[in-house]
Amino acid sequence: MRYYLESLGCPKNLVDAHGMARLLKHLGHEPVADPRLAQVLLVNTCGFVEDAREESLGELRELARKKRRDQLLIATGCLSQRWGEALLDHVPGIDALLGTRRWSEIGRLLEDLNQGHKRQPRPRRALLGDRDPASPETGPQTARQGATAYLKIAEGCSAPCAFCAIPLIKGPAVSRPADEVVKDAVSLVDEGAKEIVLIAQDTTAYGRDRGEGDGLPDLVRAILDAVAGERQEGLPWLRLMYAYPGHVSPRLIEVMAGDPRVCHYLDLPLQHAHPDTLRRMKRPANVDRVRRLIADLRAAMPDLALRSTLIVGYPGETEDEFQTLLDFLADVRFDRVGAFTFSVEEGTTAASLGGGIPDEVKAERYERLMALQQEISLEVNQAQVGRHLDVLVEGQGDGLSVGRSYRDAPEVDGMVLLPGDLPVGCVVPAHVTGALEYDLIAEVEGDPAGAGCETPGTR
Repeated sequence: MRYYLESLGCPKNLVDAHGMARLLKHLGHEPVADPRLAQVLLVNTCGFVEDAREESLGELRELARKKRRDQLLIATGCLSQRWGEALLDHVPGIDALLGTRRWSEIGRLLEDLNQGHKRQPRPRRALLGDRDPASPETGPQTARQGATAYLKIAEGCSAPCAFCAIPLIKGPAVSRPADEVVKDAVSLVDEGAKEIVLIAQDTTAYGRDRGEGDGLPDLVRAILDAVAGERQEGLPWLRLMYAYPGHVSPRLIEVMAGDPRVCHYLDLPLQHAHPDTLRRMKRPANVDRVRRLIADLRAAMPDLALRSTLIVGYPGETEDEFQTLLDFLADVRFDRVGAFTFSVEEGTTAASLGGGIPDEVKAERYERLMALQQEISLEVNQAQVGRHLDVLVEGQGDGLSVGRSYRDAPEVDGMVLLPGDLPVGCVVPAHVTGALEYDLIAEVEGDPAGAGCETPGTR
């Protein structure tokens, strides 16, 4: 069968989509880029926040509206898992649902649907439930995008955050066996990946479900050892994302600082900086401890790039609490910040909290926070002028190339702009000559034609 697959949402969703594609290819199904040529239409949905749900519903409705009678529409992923068969009321044209915890059954689902489709009337099937998402039969849990690859090390989340629906969608944290993760990393390097990004809902919780209090440093070391030697030339960067502040250990800092292949970059979602707000969020509320952690990270890695995620307008957030967040931001000076206005997520603890903030107040606070961060980001970028950075080239055209340094995670951070048509997928040494609010301007050092695809010697 020919299938069209659209994946929405985060990199973890993308990994699941690539996993489905690998399974379908193994079973002899053929991917197509044009939905009009497909017999099966697959949308891997996101159900994390309202904007993501609306995007997923919009894509499903558009495909349902244009779908022919001989086509099947399947909704997979987070929104299917979260809403279940209620999703059919929002998009009547859906023929089947496949949840996040059972995506490895996509082949069986297609076979069943195809048989039912031949018998008429059109079948509707739902494969949801609690099957282990990290079971060995799912195979590699990776996704390639050019020279960058995402590698999922765990699924689900056991954190108690009051505002987050991820545990309701994904279930509790389940760490993948270390040997499987290492095997995936080796395969990615053998395929030519120049950057591997380790992802999970909380990478620093890796192994805790198995009783390992601090498993991530050992996993990182195992990956680095496995891709050493002949393979080392193929892995310039190993990047860590989504670190829970209370789980970043001295051992992890030591590993990050001790191997030049580990990017001096950390995504540390804090959500807020006022203890009372953090308590209502059921997040770590010891802000002094967070400050000490940031100081320890920067002492070990003076060139560290820190990213954080913040929520404004959480129920009960006073102007004083919000001002504390602004003061914290001005003092700590993150390199990158992503901010969201609070939205109620059904089924979470926060959904029952009083003290809701008017939308116009949330929007005004968001604008103030982002204006402050934009000033900080520009000053941080201006401090990079004159610095030598290695850049992973991701695109080119019209005499200009774009890429990223170790300071920028894919899709969420800024870019480095370089003159010339440079080889895509290669890491080139560059000299920073200018700065914008979020991006850098640089020039390649030496002969671009000779820059090649070599492992960077320095950051």
